[in-house]
Amino acid sequence: MTISNELAELARGHWAAAALVFLLAGVVKGVIGLGLPTVSMALLALWMPPVRAAALLIGPSLVTNLWQTGPRASFWPVLRRIGGMQAGIVAGTLGGVLWFGVPAGTWASVALGVALVAYALWGLAGRQLQVPAAHERWLGPVVGAATGLVTAVTGVFVVPAVPYLQALGFQRDALIQAMGISFTTSTVVLAIGLAGNGSYPMAAVGGSLAMLVPAIGGMAIGTWLRKRLPVAVFRRCFLAGLALLGLYMVARALA
Repeated sequence: MTISNELAELARGHWAAAALVFLLAGVVKGVIGLGLPTVSMALLALWMPPVRAAALLIGPSLVTNLWQTGPRASFWPVLRRIGGMQAGIVAGTLGGVLWFGVPAGTWASVALGVALVAYALWGLAGRQLQVPAAHERWLGPVVGAATGLVTAVTGVFVVPAVPYLQALGFQRDALIQAMGISFTTSTVVLAIGLAGNGSYPMAAVGGSLAMLVPAIGGMAIGTWLRKRLPVAVFRRCFLAGLALLGLYMVARALA
């Protein structure tokens, strides 16, 4: 079945469920600054192939991440510091798409589950890594390339990008901006890779754009909640849920 036919099938039975997924993912991103691709890929992959989930993800991920790259005054200093990492993301993602193809099949579900568990365990451990400034020049591209490979295989681009960015010692606002820049790079390059493999046709553009409404609505709700909820408690619950979901996906794929 082609991606276009799969999207038509989705339109007949799963648009409401997909919209709820992006609403939830938007809420998570609004509260803790990340998680939209992670949550949406994890939940959508429970009932659709990862490649179809990745195609739906492009629009909401790109727009919400571009929103997160502000303010303009600090954009260039942050980009200069993580520029090597962005180059690595481009090379790793395109190389991974050419080598592995697009996210699909049992192996992609297993890889996605492992990535979710690894990220969740790292977050729950509460360990703060530190990267010496002298190592940033060579380590940034390496981390970017590894993130690109994970993106190509799973459609998720938080591992190992987010742990690395947190280890650079950015202040809170600069860290959120750096994550927005990195996620935007990953989203654009993933879209290029999907299009190059014929896995992102025009039919997918409409569906992806339709998911913008619940995603942005969820971000607005999450921003409102962030001022009223203990973020640390919410983040622990979020990470524990990701770990359980990742384990379930691995177990289901290998059963």
